[in-house]
Amino acid sequence: MSAILFPVAANADEALAAPKGRAVRAREAERLAGGAVTFVTELVGPAFATREAALDAYAGRLDDDRPGRGALVAPEDRYLAIAERLEGGQPPGPVEPAFAEGRRWPAARAAPPATVFRLMVSYWRIAGAEAANAVPDAQAREMRRRAEAARLSAAELRALAQRPLRPVKPQQPLDVGLFESPAPEAPHILIPDE
Repeated sequence: MSAILFPVAANADEALAAPKGRAVRAREAERLAGGAVTFVTELVGPAFATREAALDAYAGRLDDDRPGRGALVAPEDRYLAIAERLEGGQPPGPVEPAFAEGRRWPAARAAPPATVFRLMVSYWRIAGAEAANAVPDAQAREMRRRAEAARLSAAELRALAQRPLRPVKPQQPLDVGLFESPAPEAPHILIPDE
């Protein structure tokens, strides 16, 4: 089975048009970039109203499963994908039950926002390019309470949201149930008594 050769580039547009090279593993990408790299997946290019329009625009670069087309990309070139996104904000929130005139739910507020299709490229981003998109070193749950949170750009918010959460306090020991007991030879393993 072939591995995917991901582009090595400073940004998504460069990864799509003219990467420095392509690599499977991080150490190969670091060799091509001449420094540290991180693996990212970003949206690139214009938005399309339908999936078919997006597939037509990027013909030959994506798998096309439509009848009559049947185009397949080589396994090592599968670093592109089509993503469906909401256009114009968030979907409408939940509605409160009305319980009026024999009906439980009120009429729908508005039509949900339209969806668009965009190209997603996965690539090795060169570490020097990350300095431009630096994010404060804080957790999202801490950052939302600070005054500086209002000044974050959309890219900084996305990067902050994709960070793994750090624990607030150490994990508590396992809660041993009524019908469980620790094994004498391995106290970290619980054995059911029933």
